Parts: sequence; structure tokens; C-alpha cells
Amino acid sequence: MTLARAPGKVVISGAYSVLYGAPALVSAVDRYVTADTARSPEFVTAEVRAALGDEPAPWFDASALRQDNRKLGLGSSAAILVASLAARELAARGPLADDALCQAVFARALTAHRAAQRGGSGVDVAASAHGGMLAVRRENAQLGVEPVALPPTLVTEVWWCQADASTTAFLGQISALAVRDPGEHRARIAAQSAASEAALDACKRADALGLIDALRAQARALGELGLAARIPIVTREVGELAGRAESEGAAFLPAGAGGGDIACYVGVNPASAEFGARAAELGLVRLTLALAARGVHAAS
Repeated sequence: MTLARAPGKVVISGAYSVLYGAPALVSAVDRYVTADTARSPEFVTAEVRAALGDEPAPWFDASALRQDNRKLGLGSSAAILVASLAARELAARGPLADDALCQAVFARALTAHRAAQRGGSGVDVAASAHGGMLAVRRENAQLGVEPVALPPTLVTEVWWCQADASTTAFLGQISALAVRDPGEHRARIAAQSAASEAALDACKRADALGLIDALRAQARALGELGLAARIPIVTREVGELAGRAESEGAAFLPAGAGGGDIACYVGVNPASAEFGARAAELGLVRLTLALAARGVHAAS
């Protein structure tokens, strides 16, 4: 029996703009997929099949990244892929330190994930493989990955919107916008990119208020991008809560592609009881998880 674990992820900053060279801030979270080479899989994902072809795939358990039998939007496809490749690597080579295991599977996982999803940034693969809090920037076909830290006074809460969203479908609509109105597409991506750069700069300066301002700017830019592309990147519920968060000196925005899945509250204080009550009325559920979690590793 050879077991490997890989974490899910939360995108704090840089949704969509990361595809155009801007940095994303992405964190591994302490909810893990476990893969086991000793058991036959009940299901093989498209990403694992792209990586392994006809080779046998491990069994996996991704239940920690689901709730009520629905995906949470924490990057389960990437975590399943990374854990599966890691389990096979450990079975073939024996024990490996975390860094060595990450290096053994990262590039292969990134290639397979992009092939199966016909593109994508790969930030979720980076988080699952490397773990921690990362600044990730696309460099041609490669990803530059740099460990970073959020400002120490910052509070981050993750909320599940209980609405499934299709990143692939949203990316298709944004590509259609680029064809239909190239100038509008450039303007909307430029606004999001500028706010993404500001977020990374604030992290490097440990500037909590600067990061909050940059995330608010991203929430606005994502809303405008969604309107232009005719997709609800910022849903009605997230938009209302973003206004409430701003009144509390915080930011609230989609944690990734939007349209549902998860959103992040980022402030110097926890969300108020009034914010939490309204979020619950709107159908959102606060998730209990920790950021900057351990990356892919062997499990006993």
C-alpha cells in the first residue's frame, strides 16, 4: 500500500488576469485528497487519464473537498491528479521528502491538467504540489512559483456559495468577448491585472490595508469583466456581501473564477455577526479550514 496526500486550494487574488501574465496569490488549504496504489479506482478523472494514459490509476478519496455530495470549488481535480501521480511515484521509488516529491510530479501534473481542461492557469496544480502560500505567474508555457506570506494582521475567511460554477464555460465566454470586442476585453483584463499586481506588492510590503484595497479593486474589476462577458462572475449574493464587507473595512470577492463555488472575506478583523447572519440568509456557508497548508506528501 502506498498513500499520498495533496491539498485543495483557495485563490486569494489574480483570477483571470493570471492567464495574461499577472500574478495570482493562491494558498493550499488543509483539506486533502488521498490516493492509494493498493486499491482500484472507482472512477478515473480526465486529468489523471491525461497523465497516465492506459497505465493503472490509484484509488482516491476526495470527500474532504466536497460537502453534501457537491464540490466546494477548492480545486479537487488538481488535488486528485497530484495525489495520484505522487502515490505512483512513491510506489516506484520509495520514500521521498516533500520537496523531491513535488518536483517529481509538478510538471507532469501541470501538463496533464492543462490538456484535460484545454487550458487554464495551473495555479491549483501549483498549490497542490508545493503547498503553502504562493505567488504564481505564468511565463509562456511555464509557471513561476514564489513563496509569499499574507500580512500577519490579516484575517481571511472562506465561504461556500452553494452554487456550482464552470470555469471552462466562463473562460469560453471571456474568449468570446475578446473576439466580439477586443478593446473592451483588453480594458477589463488590464484593470484586473493592475489590481493583481497591487495585491502582490502589498503582500511583499506586509501592507494589510493595501492588500484589502487591491482586493476590493479586483472585486470591482471582476464584476465589470463579468458584465462585459455576459457571465455572473460576481453573483448577486457576493456583490451584496462585498458592499457589507467594505463598510467593515474589508474585502469580499470570488475566490477564483466566480459564479458560485467559494468567496473570501479578507480584513483586519473577522466578519461581524451581522455579516455572517446575512451571508447565511443568502445561502452561504462558512468553511472551517486553514491556509498555507502542507503540499503533496507521503501519508501513512
